[in-house]
Order: sequence, then structure tokens, then C-alpha cells
Amino acid sequence: SYYTHRVIEDPEWSLATVPHLTELCLQHIVHNFEKNPILDCLLPEHQRKVLDRLSTGLPLTVTANLISDEDYWKRCCTDRWQVCDISNYGDSWKRMFFERHLENVLKCFIPNTTDPNQVLELIPLCKDYVWKLEVDQFLPPVKVDQKEERDDVSDTGSDFGLGEVSVHHYDLGDLITALPHLEELHLTYGVKDCGMNFEWNLFNFTHQDCCNLAVAVKMCHNLKVFKLTRSKVDDDKSRLLVRNLLDHPCLVELNLSHNLIRDKGARAVGKLISRSRLETLDLCNNQIRHMGAQALAQALAENSTLTSLNLRLNCVEDEGGEAIGRALLTNTTLKSIHLGSNNLSEPTATLFSQVLAQNTTLTSINFSCNHLGLDGGKQLLDGLADNKALTEFDLRLAEVGQETEYLIHQIVWANREAARLGSLQHPPTKPL
Repeated sequence: SYYTHRVIEDPEWSLATVPHLTELCLQHIVHNFEKNPILDCLLPEHQRKVLDRLSTGLPLTVTANLISDEDYWKRCCTDRWQVCDISNYGDSWKRMFFERHLENVLKCFIPNTTDPNQVLELIPLCKDYVWKLEVDQFLPPVKVDQKEERDDVSDTGSDFGLGEVSVHHYDLGDLITALPHLEELHLTYGVKDCGMNFEWNLFNFTHQDCCNLAVAVKMCHNLKVFKLTRSKVDDDKSRLLVRNLLDHPCLVELNLSHNLIRDKGARAVGKLISRSRLETLDLCNNQIRHMGAQALAQALAENSTLTSLNLRLNCVEDEGGEAIGRALLTNTTLKSIHLGSNNLSEPTATLFSQVLAQNTTLTSINFSCNHLGLDGGKQLLDGLADNKALTEFDLRLAEVGQETEYLIHQIVWANREAARLGSLQHPPTKPL
């Protein structure tokens, strides 16, 4: 008999396909990382392999204070949000993740429904990575019987709100006072995308909300920028806020734009200008008239820190405009002022022609959407004759005449070019 000897082999088999023991160990570490987060004891090259394979869905209680690798947090951000720009977060992916995560939790928080521990438990995880919070929505409590309430209230009554009872929002006090690095706080009390469920009382920034926020902000000793916009902040609430911001050690920028502040509130802000280190103040789109503007001007005349003042979309009129102009005859620190849409006319332009002739600090003035008139424009042109400081002058829709506006633009453009060339010849020195 004949025997046939055959050798059968897999042509694709190779010893290289057998994983090394090290690789098997790393796979095990990644698979069990949530229960046994081993990282620091690994060699650097092994740490890199583990970090590249870790799931971005791991609990923050595991990853927050253990993983500092930016590539891991970049994956966490890009997996969660479509648009990711870390330039607004100190170029840190980890900071971006925790700031945006905390903001999302606050935007979705429903008082009396959401467990407050959802926020408080985040504090030890994110406190070292949060420098700024931007919260553009605060949800009110869910009403117990919305249908019955709608039946009892007419459409007109609904438009004017149902009072402040049971519509207080989440108290930020325990959170923001526990964030040691918090420097910027941007808030808007309202509801986004409410659609057909719109009611005015969804946008109530209540007195209790204001009290809670004022006390909290006072305790944020490192806060530099505070913005509370589009929140129906009136005179009483602005005075309450200012009372708690007086003598704040770090606050340099205050934005209360798009609110309901009148003259009494403006007077309170004037006191804040006198007793704080504010550099930027934005009161755009409020209801400040000439008496409020005069109070601000009085503080401005004696102030030595404010560099930018925005009063656009108020109604200070010429009495207020002239008062601010007189303050700028002595003020030597303000660089930018916006008085657009304030019902100003020729008297204000006449006084500002003196300001342009004497003030050497102002670099930007905005008089757009006023009624300065042809004579007012000529007065401003005369004041600019020897001015070398102004590099921005907005006179759109100010009725000064096309020729005058062109000539003013030529002077301002020449000043801007001179400033640019000067900065090229004498670049600012960097601190050692």
C-alpha cells in the first residue's frame, strides 16, 4: 500500500498575530478601568496606549481628577459637541469640557424637580477646571396644574405674568462660591426655545433670585467679569446688586445691558464707578434718561479706572449728553464711549467739540443714530482739527452731512495710520 504524507498549513498564520502579554494586560486595564483605574503606575508609553483607548463615556468620578491628558479630553469634547473652539477656554480641552458640562447641567436644572445633588456632586470634580460660566437659560419650577391655571387666566393676564410665587430659579450660591478660580460669570434668566408654551413669567428674574445672586457674587472674590443681560433687571434689583458689588476687590467688567434700568439704577451704578476698580461698563438698551446720565457723568469726572462706557439705546438726550461731555473735559482714563441712539442733537455735539480739542485719551466715540445735524457735524469737525488720539468715530445716521462725515473720516483714518506706524516702530515690551 502507498501512503501519502501531506502537510497542511495556514498561509496567513504568523507568530506576529499572537498578542504580547503586555498588550493583553493593557487591554485588561482598559476594559476594567472604571472599577480599577490604574494609570500612574504605568510606564509613559503604556499610559499613552491606555489613554488612547479609554471610553469617553467613563464616569467623571473616575476621570476628572485622574486624567489630565489633553488628547483624552479633546476626544470627550468632540464626541459630545459639534463645535469646539478651545481659544475661549484658555486653549485647554479639559477646561472646556468641564465648563460646558457644568453649564449644560445648570441650563437643564428644574427647581423642585431636579435633585440639587446633581450640581453639588460636580463641585469636587470640576472646581479646579472652571474659570468661566456662561448660562443663557434658567428653567422655572414646573407648575403643578398648568391646565387649570390656563383656564383661570385670560390671554391678556398671561402676557403680564402670573406673579413671582413659585417661579424662583436655581440658587447659584453654593456652586459659584465653591469655585476658587471663577473669574467670569455670564447669566441670562429666561427660557430658550419655549415655542408655543411662551409666558412672560418664564422670564422673571425675581427679587429672591436677585438676593441670592447678589450675595453669591459678593462672595466670589476672584470674579473679574460679571454679565447679567436680558433678565428684566430694574432699578430695585440693580441697586441690590450694586450694594453687594461695592468695594469688590477684583471686578473690572460689569455688563447689565438689555434690561429695565432707569435713573435710580443708574445713580447706583454711578456709586459703583466711584468705589470700585471697574474698567468696562455696559448699560446698553436700558431706560436711562438725563438724570441717570448726569449721575454717571459725576462719577466719571472723578474716576481713574474706567476705560469703556456703553450707553447705546438709552434716552439720555442733550442734558445727559452734555453732562457726560463736561465729565470728559477732566477725565483722563476713558478710551471708548458709545452714545448711539440716545436722542442727542447739536448741543451735545457742540460740547463734544471741546472734548475733542482737549481730551487726549479718547480713542473711540460712537454717535450713530442721533440727530446732531449739519451744524453739529461742523462743530465736531472743528474740534478734531488738532486731535491726534481719536481712531474711531461712528457718525452713521447722525445727520451731520455726507461731506462733513467724509472729512471727519479722513482725520480719523490718518490718526489710525499714525498709531499703527507708531506701534510698529515701538512695539510693546514683553514682561520678563
